[in-house]
Amino acid sequence: MRRRTRGTAVAAIALTLLASACAKDSGGIGPTNAAGAGCEFSTPPSAPAATSSSTSAGEKIDGSALKIGLAYDIGGRGDASFNDLAAAGFDQAIKDLGVKKENTRELSAAPNEDEAAKQTRLRQLASEGFNPIVGVGFAYTESLKVVAPEFPNVKFGLVDSAVDGAANVTPLVFAEQEGSFLAGVVAAYQSKKCHIGFIGGVDIPLIQKFEAGYTQGAKTAAPKIQVDKKYITPAGDFTGFQDPPKGQEATKGLIDKGADVVYHAAGASGIGMFAAAKQAGVLAIGCDADQYNQPSLAANKDIIVASSLKRVDVAVYDFYRAAAKNDLASLPKVFDLKVNGVGYAAPGGKVDAELQGILEGYKQQIIDGKIKVSDKP
Repeated sequence: MRRRTRGTAVAAIALTLLASACAKDSGGIGPTNAAGAGCEFSTPPSAPAATSSSTSAGEKIDGSALKIGLAYDIGGRGDASFNDLAAAGFDQAIKDLGVKKENTRELSAAPNEDEAAKQTRLRQLASEGFNPIVGVGFAYTESLKVVAPEFPNVKFGLVDSAVDGAANVTPLVFAEQEGSFLAGVVAAYQSKKCHIGFIGGVDIPLIQKFEAGYTQGAKTAAPKIQVDKKYITPAGDFTGFQDPPKGQEATKGLIDKGADVVYHAAGASGIGMFAAAKQAGVLAIGCDADQYNQPSLAANKDIIVASSLKRVDVAVYDFYRAAAKNDLASLPKVFDLKVNGVGYAAPGGKVDAELQGILEGYKQQIIDGKIKVSDKP
């Protein structure tokens, strides 16, 4: 409940930067899937009754004395996905908490850099007096095991991972599989061939969570649907998150096998997925942010039907805000559907009212615990 109150403060982010993952004009899709043979669908849950929600922006927090730092994952600002969301939360915190621009610092990463480079980046921020500091991505886990104890008075936030025994490291983790479940439902109802695809950036457990939820959502909605997958690079090679040409090539392979809706969890490589979908005339679902509204994807927005949302912007913003209040214990243990930490976006009427009702029904069943979404394929 308090998540919605805090989430209101970053609503602007969700509607602007988050603009990066959803839409395609398919002309009233819905469960009949009249555009083609499509799938045979399970009986969907009913949409929940509408409820009113708080519009309170919460108490004003003065963070003007803070010096805040942000260490990006590979791709940095401009990846149209994960890092851009972190940047949006960073920017909103600066604005809302009154942090002076000269008291902010952003540092970027290089593909496949060694641990020493990550440690140096974190030490630089901490030694220059930045506190709190967010490390964007699980890649900072090992480095924080070393650096956090060196700076016990610095509050670190770690997106997508945790450091056991480090009291000054707050994990900012997500139920990615829940948002991806809803993306799978959308894909099933949008597919004319009952055949969809998934593109993963790197074959690691984090990205497998997206695959697991997507497949489960699609098969819950349409048990006989075919779901193909392709990972761009194996575990250990993180260039799979920053290689649009390989993303395009991998997507073309899925389309050639028959997939007519594709979904990615591949960071900047997802740009290539959208290009391949546009070229082939199939539909695409974005990831992390509302990619339909992303300026860098404007040329391909007509094939983007929806996006799963991973609210990294909310988590980053809330971490800085909670640190300013000295109340990090107030943060959720997991940013899931229940606290609006994940979700979906379908702007511009690209998902019709009937399908949106179905999505809301599945969403409520997950929140209520009637559907347990697996985090493993």
